[in-house]
Amino acid sequence: MKRLVVSLSIVVLAFTSLVAAQERHFTVDDLLKVRRVGDPQVSPKGDLVAYTITNIDKAANHGVTQIYVVPISGGEPRQLTNDEHSSASPRWSPDGEKLAFLHEDQIWTIDVSSGALKKITNISTGAGDAVWSPDGKWLAFASDVYPECKDDACNQKRAEEVSKSKVKAHVAERLLYRHWKSWLDGIRSHVFVVSAEGGEARDLTPGDYDAPPFSLGGPTDYAFAPDSKELAFVSNHDKVEATSTNADVFLVSVQGGSAKNITATNHGYDGSPQFSPDGRFIAYRSQSIPGFESDRFRVMLYDRKTSTAKSLTESLDSWVDEFTFAPDSKTIYLAAEDRGKDPIYTVSVSGGPVKKLVAEGFNGDLHVTADGKTLVFSRSSMTSPNEIYRANADGGGVTALTTTNDALISSFNLKPAEEVTWIGAMGTKVSGWIIKPSNFKPNKKWPLVVLIHGGPQGAWNDNWGYRWNPQVFANAGYVVFMPNPRGSTGYGQQFLNEISGDWGGKVFVDIKNGVAHVASLPYVDRDRIGGAGASYGGYMIDWIEGHNNDPRFQFKVLVSHDGVYNLTSMTGATEELWFTDWEFKGTPWANPELYERWSPHKFVQNFKTPILIITNELDYRVPVTEGLQLFTAVQRMGVESKLLVFPDEGHWVQKPQNSELWYNTVLSWLDKHLK
Repeated sequence: MKRLVVSLSIVVLAFTSLVAAQERHFTVDDLLKVRRVGDPQVSPKGDLVAYTITNIDKAANHGVTQIYVVPISGGEPRQLTNDEHSSASPRWSPDGEKLAFLHEDQIWTIDVSSGALKKITNISTGAGDAVWSPDGKWLAFASDVYPECKDDACNQKRAEEVSKSKVKAHVAERLLYRHWKSWLDGIRSHVFVVSAEGGEARDLTPGDYDAPPFSLGGPTDYAFAPDSKELAFVSNHDKVEATSTNADVFLVSVQGGSAKNITATNHGYDGSPQFSPDGRFIAYRSQSIPGFESDRFRVMLYDRKTSTAKSLTESLDSWVDEFTFAPDSKTIYLAAEDRGKDPIYTVSVSGGPVKKLVAEGFNGDLHVTADGKTLVFSRSSMTSPNEIYRANADGGGVTALTTTNDALISSFNLKPAEEVTWIGAMGTKVSGWIIKPSNFKPNKKWPLVVLIHGGPQGAWNDNWGYRWNPQVFANAGYVVFMPNPRGSTGYGQQFLNEISGDWGGKVFVDIKNGVAHVASLPYVDRDRIGGAGASYGGYMIDWIEGHNNDPRFQFKVLVSHDGVYNLTSMTGATEELWFTDWEFKGTPWANPELYERWSPHKFVQNFKTPILIITNELDYRVPVTEGLQLFTAVQRMGVESKLLVFPDEGHWVQKPQNSELWYNTVLSWLDKHLK
């Protein structure tokens, strides 16, 4: 009898443990434990892949990045760097013996076999994004300098004067005087070259221009020619950079001298130049419409023999995110969004159709081995953080090379994203995602949280994220709905274009119809619906605050993070003025109608829904006063509201302890009103 009781106890204990494991919820604390894998780089020898892992140190309130290598054939990773400070951006030397990397704002190299370290740069202004010359003699990098200085001693003296001065005032004489979360204060980004053995660095892009300028995404904005004699770089020489996206590709001798603009005829954005291995071509990403930062990115091919350029991707109705040449210079591999995925495509340099090669997954960081037989890339999903993969050159044989987070993530039973479609404005089919809790039961009524993405030209993709991770929301006990309405990328350029000049129009119908559709599902409680979003998503939350009157459902609670509230005041304080010029077809004084029509602050009389407002004092894209104005309005209207301000964050909340507070504050606000 005692034996039976013991056996039953063991069974009960095992069952209880299994249930506990199944009930374990993915929280923000678990999100901060995820090791962040990225930046894969293939050795020229084709035997190893270097990559980075960032571990979050919550107590220290920052992440620390280290460099690893893993055999391309598979096997155990090996850690190369190990220091209290980060080592990042590994780049292989052409002989495959060393990696250049960034450590404490300088370029170092490490011998991959012996681990021997060497400091290459010692420039007072710091070095970033190292690129090797193909002959292995040079390293190019970017550094922020005072353009009037002729040497590093001058830059160092100027920086020391600023640091020691008791006066911390900023002075500006032109627009784009600050960007993202930094005041520029007369600083320019320049491209330098330094001997691979170390020594004094030489400025290849002198003058009062940024090279590279602010990036609209894509690969590094400078590259060596195969003969190592020239460097391609990107710069914007328009007089008022704050209203211009006209970056161009230039060529300059590695020895210095005057630069040649090879994209002068295009007044949209040109960037991310790459030489073909045979030296015949320069490929780059290009937008044709001036001032429209969300125009379609094409791959252009510049023929160095004829000095002519042509588009290779006209048939692809999507942005090209990144690309790379095959070793034979005949093919370009590229990645571009497609309905929440990021497939890998190929296109011939001679033109022709763009062919989808790897259809599944959200893929990036694309590289090809020197023998042309293997692709290496990163991949993630809403249930899997980023890892490194390989595939055959024909797209087959996709295999994970790293499984860094498998053990952690597998313990949570995360539910995959489910695509959902509905009919939006003007009868257009619109798509989005539903994410369910790990303990989802279909016969239970769940509260719904609607997450609205920013941009507005952006999308919720089936990839892993850290700032608005849907699994954290779902496993806090919500069904999560992530709509991709008008303005979303990956659904064709026309669909994207239809948000400009119409911020609260068709896109609002798309979102409302999507919420109504999801609210009608049998497991959703239509009386417990909350909405949250940031940037443009925050704008839409602010818009909903004044338009929460749909007869099919009501938002019971809202969360606005860095949301655009007063279009006129935001336009007067934001930095990238081409954005508002394009979205509202001019300035507030030249075209007041659109600013008046679509500004949430014009509808204060309708404000009634409880709202949490989050804003950041270093946010120069949507300045802090937008959130403060909104909080003042809802308070004076007697609306239940709460304000959270981060004095040390820009447009995004990135510091670990701040992120933890952000998630906990948002979830507690939602819980208060929806549970």
